[in-house]
Amino acid sequence: MLRATLLGEHQRLERWANTGGPASRTRKMRIASSLLGQEDGHIRCPRVIRLGLQFPEGVDPVAYATTVLTDQGHSHPDDLRDRFAPPERPYVCRAAPLGAPRLEVANAKAEEVLRQALLLGLCTAHRYDPLRAVLWTQASLTRALELFDAEGFYA
Repeated sequence: MLRATLLGEHQRLERWANTGGPASRTRKMRIASSLLGQEDGHIRCPRVIRLGLQFPEGVDPVAYATTVLTDQGHSHPDDLRDRFAPPERPYVCRAAPLGAPRLEVANAKAEEVLRQALLLGLCTAHRYDPLRAVLWTQASLTRALELFDAEGFYA
């Protein structure tokens, strides 16, 4: 039996697999690898975008983003599609590493805050979908994500 510990971004999974031998030939092996971020080779899933907004402590992200939106003359987050032309293909998302830089909204230009808010509103925790409605929630606006193009995975 082979016991493999798989380490994810925020989780630890342990799996047992039969190696075909008696119990006397068991071993432990730590596996830590990802196809995400591969820029070259047969399997490519390059990172194309890193997103993350840092709101001041105690500030409601949705209210803040909505205020910036209306101050810039827009009435709905979906209006930002015409202003920023988000990527047209779906991407795979994962949580950005702890400590990854985020845009501090209090010191940033409104245009950059709205661009990132638009893209975050088009993401779930695992997928960027340009066809979905832009949803601004506390969860979506406070995520830090890396978006990967998985087109090379199936090439």
